[in-house]
Amino acid sequence: MKTIRVGSRESKLAVIQSELVMDAIRASHPDVVLELVTMKTTGDKILDRTLDKIGGKGLFVKELDAALLEGRADLTVHSCKDLPMEENPAIPLAGFSRREDPRDVLVLPEGVTELDETKPIGCASARRAVQLKALFPRMEVAPVRGNVLTRLRKLDEGQFSALVLAAAGLKRLELEHRITRYFSVEEMIPAAGQGILALQTRAGENLDYLDGVVDEEGTLCARAERAFVRALDGGCSSPIAAHAQLHDEDILITGLYVDGAGKVLRRTVTGPRDRGEALAVSLANEMKEGCLCPEK
Repeated sequence: MKTIRVGSRESKLAVIQSELVMDAIRASHPDVVLELVTMKTTGDKILDRTLDKIGGKGLFVKELDAALLEGRADLTVHSCKDLPMEENPAIPLAGFSRREDPRDVLVLPEGVTELDETKPIGCASARRAVQLKALFPRMEVAPVRGNVLTRLRKLDEGQFSALVLAAAGLKRLELEHRITRYFSVEEMIPAAGQGILALQTRAGENLDYLDGVVDEEGTLCARAERAFVRALDGGCSSPIAAHAQLHDEDILITGLYVDGAGKVLRRTVTGPRDRGEALAVSLANEMKEGCLCPEK
């Protein structure tokens, strides 16, 4: 019998996401034996600084990448939005899952029904911060680190008036009841890959066991969104966002980019679904050249 060791960050959400993938593998390949291997990444250990100050999103995958390269894991499962945009050909992304809810949400402290304007809204990305300032111009926005449960504890302790989190993570943690407001994908363009799980393996491996996990729509959208951010050299500190949606045989891609002068640009492009990555790169290049009007 084939044994697959599945590598995961040790946070509750990461384990749940890995178990979702493992359940899907078992459903289509009951002969495969699965073992979960968890580890704490550098990004999980350093919580007193924002990601752009300590090395970016790669700190959440460094240990998992090493486990793949050294043969201690055969498959790693990631939140797609937390992955660096550049891929190592020795450990390629094998595909992406069906997308859970891609939206961002507003979460208030337990028992609270209105924003307290004397405290900041906590968020963990420049992408969210720049869009929050347009939605709540009178509110301060402050960084917050830690996994979802840690952030919720900080919120309920009174450190923030509210948090902005990904709907997908709260739903997977069965914390949907904490959501106060859903932001539409037009109000707050999601991070590239938000709501999608990315599957990473070693090059040259037989990946037939993933046929019940990899989703065509999720993969097309994730690859287009990642291509947009990669074309703009976007890291975790860059106010860049991309969201793709499929409509029959077409793909619609919406991008957000903040240039060096602080000008916020948004635009949407539509074209054939099999040209998503090329369309995304073209859109990114157009926005980089600054030929669009600033957001009203």
